[in-house]
Amino acid sequence: FREQPIYSTRAHVFQIDPNTKKNWVPTSKHAVTVSYFYDSTRNVYRIISLDGSKAIINSTITPNMTFTKTSQKFGQWADSRANTVYGLGFSSEHHLSKFAEKFQEFKEAARLAKEKSQEKMELTSTPSQESAGGDIQSPLTPESINGTDDERATPEVTQNSEPRAEPTQNALPFTHSSTISKHWEAELATLKGNNAKLTAALLESTANVKQWKQQLAAYQEEAERLHKRVTELECVSSQANAVHTHKTELNQTIQELESTLKKKEEEIEGLKQEIENARELQAQRDSLTQKLQEVEIRNKDLEGQLSDLEQRLEKSQNEQEAFRNNLKTLLEILDGKIFELTELRD
Repeated sequence: FREQPIYSTRAHVFQIDPNTKKNWVPTSKHAVTVSYFYDSTRNVYRIISLDGSKAIINSTITPNMTFTKTSQKFGQWADSRANTVYGLGFSSEHHLSKFAEKFQEFKEAARLAKEKSQEKMELTSTPSQESAGGDIQSPLTPESINGTDDERATPEVTQNSEPRAEPTQNALPFTHSSTISKHWEAELATLKGNNAKLTAALLESTANVKQWKQQLAAYQEEAERLHKRVTELECVSSQANAVHTHKTELNQTIQELESTLKKKEEEIEGLKQEIENARELQAQRDSLTQKLQEVEIRNKDLEGQLSDLEQRLEKSQNEQEAFRNNLKTLLEILDGKIFELTELRD
């Protein structure tokens, strides 16, 4: 009883073939009810569908899931816990769009619930201010599995689902603005995760560069020492043949060290290229952040315009109501005058 359905629709249910990972296998012979359930105790959202007494869908919504529209009437999402991909065929594009909006809404709610639970865990596990702080962990990047191109093929679906009520016109601007904001928030969260990974890779690359430089300096010192040793042997040794042999071996060692140095230099160049790529991704992240701020400002302007239009509409309705009352009063007076004129004529 702790789980309650919060939204239901009808659709044909499919699952990806576990063997080929390309073809869709129908799990229901006809359109069945697909519902979103909310567990208030654990603060968890689930998608559940029953075919008789058999549960053909039991998928818990997580922040890293993504619902993909592969056609006008077909959508899919991947469930890593169930190790499968679910597909739904709807009777109309409206039902698909409504289901996708609910999926995004409950996914965002699941993300917020997860963040709140993490904040509570951090508050309970945070040491006192006098103790030293722990290591900072970089967040993970949410990755969604949308299947291959063959998996996106839309199966034929019969139109057996029931029509649902359309949303009111006054709610459309808010829904559109909320959808845009959620999209950019998800994009920003992804960029933050990528930024943390790139920062860690940059630090690791810097450490590797320092290590290669130290090894390069050590190899150079070793080469100089060997050159001095060769010179000393040439000057001191009286056995020319032994000195020549030893010199040849030392020259071979020097050549090997030089080839090793070239390889290390090439690795250093590769690390520098990776650092440049990381900086470019950082610039892209800053650009998207600025776009998100612009979208938020535009949303605020749209909300202000909507509020102004609502006030003007309410004022116009009040004026029309007052005009109707005045007209009604005038009609009543006119009826009285007509009645008096009729009596006077009689």
